[in-house]
Amino acid sequence: MNTAELLADAFGRIQEDVHGAVEGLTPAELAEQVEPGANTVAWLVWHLARVQDDHVAGVTGSEQVWTAGGWQERFGLPFRAAATGYGNTSHQVAQVTVDDPALLTGYYDAVHAATLAYVATLRDADLDRIVDERWDPPVTLGVRLVSVVNDDTQHAGQAAFVRGVLMRRR
Repeated sequence: MNTAELLADAFGRIQEDVHGAVEGLTPAELAEQVEPGANTVAWLVWHLARVQDDHVAGVTGSEQVWTAGGWQERFGLPFRAAATGYGNTSHQVAQVTVDDPALLTGYYDAVHAATLAYVATLRDADLDRIVDERWDPPVTLGVRLVSVVNDDTQHAGQAAFVRGVLMRRR
């Protein structure tokens, strides 16, 4: 297994988890906060997709799928185009709603496709490239991609947990 295959496998698992968390839930369930202030499945999936989109576009120097693919308009959220959900309040979390669960999975799938297209080009030596000098030590491409996988995996797991709570309430 090489670098590209390893990363494709990791991101593929996230895609499976995203679909597993979303599919079969109603728009109301996707937007339900299981207790006051809790993150919703809709927000968790939107946020993890936004972070992956933002970070991958950042290392490739390309426009984010969010804006390039018209997803910002389709979601119609009251946030700036660059918003990823980082630091959102409970009120902002509750504003992430969808009329159709396929909007969430469709956006993630588009981000996933862009991610796989990029990682297919990577070689082991590429992972040492510095992509962010604002940190000490500076962040390499390898560290950034592992960070995205880690963040997305945690949020997908949280979405699956919330889904489980919602399913038990049915």
